[in-house]
Amino acid sequence: MRFRKLFCTVLSVSALLFSLPTNVDALSENEISAPSAVLMDASSGEVLYEKNPHEVRACASITKVMTLTLVMEELDSGRLKWSDIVTTSEHASSMGGSDIWLEPGETMTVDEMVKATIVASANDAAVALAEHICGSEDEFVARMNEKAKQLGMKETVFKNCNGLDETGHVTSAYDVALMSRELIRHPSIFKYSKIWMDNLRGGKTQLVNTNKLLKSYKGITGLKTGTTSQAGSCITATAERDGLSLIAVVLGSASGKQRFTDAAALLDFGFANYTMFSPKSPEEAFSNIQVTNGMTDSIRTETKVDGAFLVKKGGEQEITYELSIPETVEAPIKKGDKVGEVIYKKAGKKVGVWAVTSVDDAEKINLPSVFSIMFSMLIR
Repeated sequence: MRFRKLFCTVLSVSALLFSLPTNVDALSENEISAPSAVLMDASSGEVLYEKNPHEVRACASITKVMTLTLVMEELDSGRLKWSDIVTTSEHASSMGGSDIWLEPGETMTVDEMVKATIVASANDAAVALAEHICGSEDEFVARMNEKAKQLGMKETVFKNCNGLDETGHVTSAYDVALMSRELIRHPSIFKYSKIWMDNLRGGKTQLVNTNKLLKSYKGITGLKTGTTSQAGSCITATAERDGLSLIAVVLGSASGKQRFTDAAALLDFGFANYTMFSPKSPEEAFSNIQVTNGMTDSIRTETKVDGAFLVKKGGEQEITYELSIPETVEAPIKKGDKVGEVIYKKAGKKVGVWAVTSVDDAEKINLPSVFSIMFSMLIR
């Protein structure tokens, strides 16, 4: 079977616009004061900036990103419901640090515990959720470490579910970006990570988010801060503008103010230099293909190219596509059958593949059908 292959460069109005000088310099290590940082594209996982990304460090309450990831998985699976009642154990109530002062035996809904965990960074609420899901914090932490391995978090070992300083409880900026990317695959988390102020216990307990970027940064969607003596000031910040979703991780800052400055600088760099490219369906994919051994001579084809992928502003000319469709196909063919594909590439690297499908049915030729056609022609 012979194939027609077309190689085309994708040009658009946006490409011409973005090819104009942006006057944005590369972000140097000196501009980020924190010892370790990563900027990641949430859609692809591509790292756009890094500074000591694999340096093993404590991360304080950023740990709760993994805790919340497992909670969201339970909720999405239906094994856990937002309205389920969580009872506080003696162990959970003894956490200390940042908490909502849960008393042994006190109950709250999963909804309230999640809100406390992400907004107030409540250590006691995080442990209460962990025990509710797995029966004990130790069992839950084992699941956290298992999930970390699944995500490829090679520098991470969890010893607890809330991030209190503990020997051997470590991660890296790159690993934090990986687990943050996993958490925001559950969009309902943004209902909580965007909260600036709220309350529990009928207004008796006030919650104020420690992520000050919620009040100052355009497009911010979360995600989690953390501070301990060992970890320093940390943040994993998520933001979205015009379909571009970014994750900025800063570990070990000298102060809370500095972590926000660094995170904002990382996000500014990402939004200034990158954009999401939405490919269009090539016109050449809507064509006719000859059919052999069929009751019809040809079929029509179509494709539906959708989605978007990351490109550097001014680099849209690097986007190409390859259309591969056969010159002929053999019957039988059913409507919707794949007959070819469109492959989009960025700088020669494959970034998306879409099927070219048949619009029509093409029945295989057979004697009864031939006789039927001949008979109908004779009696006309």
